[in-house]
Amino acid sequence: MAGALQREHRLLLVTVMLRQLTLGLLCLLAASAASAQAQLNVVSWDGAYVKSQILGFIRPYEEATGVRVNVLQYSGGIEEIRSQVRAWNVHWDVVDLELFDALRACQEGLLEPIDPDSLPPGSDGTPADEDFIHHSLMPCGVGNVVGSTVVAWHREHLGRAPTQLEDFFDLRTWPGRRALRRGPQGNLEWALIADGVPADAVYRVLSTEAGLDRAFEVLARIKPHTDWWRTGQEAIRMLETGQVVMAGVYSGRVPGAVERGVPLQILWDHQLWFYDVWGIPRNGRNTELARDFIRFATSTESLAGQARHIPYGPVRRSSLDLLPAERREQLPTAPENLSNAIELDARWWSEHLDRIAPRFERWLEQPVMVPRNLPR
Repeated sequence: MAGALQREHRLLLVTVMLRQLTLGLLCLLAASAASAQAQLNVVSWDGAYVKSQILGFIRPYEEATGVRVNVLQYSGGIEEIRSQVRAWNVHWDVVDLELFDALRACQEGLLEPIDPDSLPPGSDGTPADEDFIHHSLMPCGVGNVVGSTVVAWHREHLGRAPTQLEDFFDLRTWPGRRALRRGPQGNLEWALIADGVPADAVYRVLSTEAGLDRAFEVLARIKPHTDWWRTGQEAIRMLETGQVVMAGVYSGRVPGAVERGVPLQILWDHQLWFYDVWGIPRNGRNTELARDFIRFATSTESLAGQARHIPYGPVRRSSLDLLPAERREQLPTAPENLSNAIELDARWWSEHLDRIAPRFERWLEQPVMVPRNLPR
């Protein structure tokens, strides 16, 4: 009897140990499978913009491929890309770049080449190189949106509506604090236009030392009353809280704030429109997977999907046909919004940014005096 009990006890112990071993093996297999799942680090911007990408095509890409996409945020520039590529320690697989930064990075050999023939045709069968609008394809990048910087104002914090870009620089008629992006690009162009330079002569004037001095002098007039933002979300927040009454903002961020009940209004006069493009840093481990992601993200359906969540212009002509009329009217590329728009000259900035950006930062650090004839 005692021997039978001992055998039964030993059998029970063995059974328990086998169950624990099986459970451990299952956990190990699950962890191994999770670690083996392909992952991609995609670097983009903030707020409503990255939300539009996540909902428009990143989650659909994950569902279609099983790849996990880790979305990282930054505020522009190529310094981090340069550092990673030169060290062969690349953990940014795909980056959403402003076109002038993509041109600079491409010229420095920091980005992988992308063959336009590898991109899918439009939903109507149009070849990619015909479906993408001009300048949105480049040797090292593929366009995704046409964005825009506009003047936006808070209807409850400003006595009357501004009607032209010059009003942004008129502190007597429209008193109150302003906000601009912390950087020279776009701000110098607006300063010259507000000072009477024709839009088609802006870059010719900026290419001279006298013209550059003139632009900084115009900005200096409003500098005591200007706050400087680094992210699009921060710009909208400044308007929303009443920190400023007018701001240069990304146009696509305004409708989201209006939907939240913030009474903001866009002034389209002399909007500055620009391209964003996808680029792949060199020396990475996931280059082919990054190419696959870009092919998916820049398809007709993906670009239309993003535009449904934020009113920026898709760079494929075929994508526009998938958008309702009311959304197309909100885009920077809508004909009524383009009447006197300015294209941010990415080629010019790619050649001059390294010289002008340090001057801009030095200018920001200089103390300012509020002129006696301006409001304090």
